[in-house]
Amino acid sequence: MPGRLGIGLNVVLQVLLSLAIFAGVNYLSFHHYARWDMSPGGQYTLTGSTLNYLHKQTKEVSIVVVFTRDSKVYGDLQSLAEEYRRNGKNLIKVEFIDPVRDLERTEQFKAENKISLQQNGVLVKANKGMRFIKEEEMIIRSRGMDPDHPTIHFRGEDAITSAIIGLMEGSLRRFYFVTGKGARAESGTSDAIEALGELGRQQNFEVQPLNLAEVQSIPQDASGLLVVGPKYDVSDRELAILRSYWTGRRAALLFMLDPTADTPRLLGFLKTVGISPRNDRVLYAESTSAGPRKEFSVEAMFSKDVPITSPLSDAVTKFEGQSQSLALAMSDEGLKQQGIAVAPLITAAPRYWGETSYLDDLPVVSPEDTLPPVYLAAAAERGSVEDERLRVDSARLVVVGNASLLDRQTRLAQNQDFIAASLNWMLNRERLIGITPKPKGQYRVQLTPRQHDLLFWITAFCAPALVLMFGFSVWAGRRAS
Repeated sequence: MPGRLGIGLNVVLQVLLSLAIFAGVNYLSFHHYARWDMSPGGQYTLTGSTLNYLHKQTKEVSIVVVFTRDSKVYGDLQSLAEEYRRNGKNLIKVEFIDPVRDLERTEQFKAENKISLQQNGVLVKANKGMRFIKEEEMIIRSRGMDPDHPTIHFRGEDAITSAIIGLMEGSLRRFYFVTGKGARAESGTSDAIEALGELGRQQNFEVQPLNLAEVQSIPQDASGLLVVGPKYDVSDRELAILRSYWTGRRAALLFMLDPTADTPRLLGFLKTVGISPRNDRVLYAESTSAGPRKEFSVEAMFSKDVPITSPLSDAVTKFEGQSQSLALAMSDEGLKQQGIAVAPLITAAPRYWGETSYLDDLPVVSPEDTLPPVYLAAAAERGSVEDERLRVDSARLVVVGNASLLDRQTRLAQNQDFIAASLNWMLNRERLIGITPKPKGQYRVQLTPRQHDLLFWITAFCAPALVLMFGFSVWAGRRAS
């Protein structure tokens, strides 16, 4: 048996080892840890497009949150700002100022930035510029059943990311939306412009109308041209404007086609770049006990091999309304000599095909139809090179064989992300391609008096009684043994 000295040394050694292990575990847990966002929809995690942008950020950004702590969105904004700091590679500095409690720092902040602070907001400083985002720009209020408690949608991420992009780029990009060609429905154009405007707030661009019949050429400040659901064909003069724009130094075009429209000149232009919309409808048909059934709503998958859709490759989407298939000249030698590369973006599920006799009650596959793979969207690029630094003069074009992706009633999040990724790809903004921010909602739960009383009895009496009964049963069991 060890003596008193040996026992003392043994105890001291154990204490030192315990302290060393405790310090080592804390050091490792502080510098090496994993985080899991268990909230529905990942509400406390930045979206893919923001993360892609931050991971490739090379300049410092300062974010100053000037908010009172009693604001309903303060907690969400605090978590959001910390996510920017955590993912910013030490280039994003975050500071919190409470204008009610930190009076001295608030006055100093106003003097330094020459801001008359009328309401809560977030100041973003980058690239020798700054942008102050007011609280009202980060929330969307919608009136519910109770006018005193409206529903609040928090859109802080897209507001802050858009501010950072705008400061880094130095100017607002501009897309022109082609008008004067009709639409398949009265609300088609307004829904598309509304959805594109929402994307513009996130991605730092604006959408302006353009009537090709009133101009001699595409405006010089155009970052791209949007042609959504044209019902009428372009004239020869308008076609010449499109050709001149495409063959110029820099071009970006997005076409969302209406399969029911008769536009031979426009389709002929697309054929020259290797994308030929077919005169068919993508559908699935079968004979059931209730009679023939035709399904025009198409389930589709995103391509894994193209930068536009690779972040969405795990998602499955649906095209509502009617869609037409696209024939792609991916191996055409003439296009290769012109430096034009064509790639599929979205493919219909294998059970769908492109049917030419789509008006029949029960269409069946025939030699004239398009068999799988059936392409619903494709991209073409003129001047494609591997080095992204040399792509500034390339022309890029995206074609979708469906015009209803941005309709309010059938709009899906993954389709909106696809359109945003297409626009960023056309602008050579590959690092912004990804899942776009979605507004986070806060809702008030309405309870009837009976439901309120039931909830009170359950929480105040039933739940404590169950715990008490369980404890009594454990005590009784131990006493019996």
